[in-house]
Amino acid sequence: MAEFDLSHRTFVSYIDKSREYYLARGYANPYRWAHHQDSPFAPLTKPLSQSRVGLVSTASLTQDRASMKDVYSAPTMPPPATMYTAHRSWDKKATHTNDPESFLPIRRVAEFAASGRIGAPSPRFYGVPTDFSQRRTIEEYAPAVLDHCRSDAVDVVLLIPL
Repeated sequence: MAEFDLSHRTFVSYIDKSREYYLARGYANPYRWAHHQDSPFAPLTKPLSQSRVGLVSTASLTQDRASMKDVYSAPTMPPPATMYTAHRSWDKKATHTNDPESFLPIRRVAEFAASGRIGAPSPRFYGVPTDFSQRRTIEEYAPAVLDHCRSDAVDVVLLIPL
C-alpha cells in the first residue's frame, strides 16, 4: 500500500482557492466563511428510538422566486412527487435531483419509524432558502425552523442542503 504525503493535499481546497481569488483581486480582507465559536448542536435528551425526527431541505416546492426567500413547512405525507432544485448549483450533467427521496428521505425516515429505529417522523418537513448570509440564517431562518419544529414536537432534525 502506498504511503500518502500528508504535507500535500490531494483535494481542491475551496477555502484556500477562495482566499487566493479575493487576494489576487486586491481585496485586503479575504472572504470570511461562516463559523460558530460555540457549536449550536446539543446532545439527545432521549434515545433516537423515542425521538421524533424532522427533515430540513434547501429544495423548493415551487419555481416561484419570491417564495424561495422564505422558510416553509409542508406535510410529509404524502411525500412530494417533485421539488424544484434547478436554481441550486451542481454539475447537472453528472447528476440530477429527479428523485426527491435522494435528498429528502421522507419514506426512509418512515421506514425507520416502522422498524423502531426512530420514534416517529415529523408530520411536516421544512425548507429554508439557500443564503450566504450568516446573519440572516441565525436571526431569521433558524428561529423560524425552530418554531416549526417546536410546534411539531420534533426532537432531532436532519439538515439536507443541496
